[in-house]
Amino acid sequence: MVSLSPSKLPVPELHSYLLGAVGPRPIAFASTVDEEGRPNLSPFSFFNVFSANPPVLIFSPARRVRDNTTKHTLENVLKTKEVVINVVDFNMVQQMSLASTEYEEGENEFVKAGLTMVSSEEVKPFRVGESPVQFECRVIKVEPLGEGGGAGNLIFAEVVRFHIKKNILDTDGGIDQHKIDQVARMGGNWYTRANMGMFEVPKPIRSKGMGIDKLPDHIRNSNVLSGNDLGMLGNVEAMPSEQEIEEFIEENPQIRDLIKQNKGELIHKKAKEFLMKNEVSSAWKVLMLTQ
Repeated sequence: MVSLSPSKLPVPELHSYLLGAVGPRPIAFASTVDEEGRPNLSPFSFFNVFSANPPVLIFSPARRVRDNTTKHTLENVLKTKEVVINVVDFNMVQQMSLASTEYEEGENEFVKAGLTMVSSEEVKPFRVGESPVQFECRVIKVEPLGEGGGAGNLIFAEVVRFHIKKNILDTDGGIDQHKIDQVARMGGNWYTRANMGMFEVPKPIRSKGMGIDKLPDHIRNSNVLSGNDLGMLGNVEAMPSEQEIEEFIEENPQIRDLIKQNKGELIHKKAKEFLMKNEVSSAWKVLMLTQ
């Protein structure tokens, strides 16, 4: 391991390490207006949702590292107390990046990036018409985290109205995680496209997983199964019964052949195949044959 002390690193180097290690980061495409009503649009990847009741989003325009100046978004928010946070999808990622250019004060990034200005209903800043979800917000607090270059400024934005494009909804009216096609920020010039690498991990909320510590020794100490594999196995409430195992063997004659070979490693590899397909129950039944 390389062990580093933040206080002994130049801020640009520290900044690079932080952004390279913490990701992917969602993007707040923040729309504001100044006191004269001139639009401003800029993306920020120090962003997330922090409360549902009240609905609060927080993003952080950091002070510029090179000269310790503040960004127009922060200046506008401090004066007007309003912002629209637009979600960024893959179809608009290049235009979003273009809008991050540091144009002169008063320059309209909507126009520069070729994005559609849509009037909001509750606040003055415009929405980005191309965005799949647009949050109209009132700013309830701004919390500076420091005075030097690179210091963040937490903007607490309470959602007062939001808009969702119908074409990203599923049949139950929820947001389809594939259709929304979000992008997120990584380190350097890198982004990631969320729906290209999505996988599902059931949350242990309605059931209480037994835990890896309760797995039989021959499973917990396997040379084949990874920590992720063991985590999936430990997320079930109970091991399969003998009857369930017998029925499984009857339905899968190829498993019977593995038993005859009496090779535990092959059985563990078969279980891993089931886990890769998210068939946890089948993996458990195979593994119980090596007792």
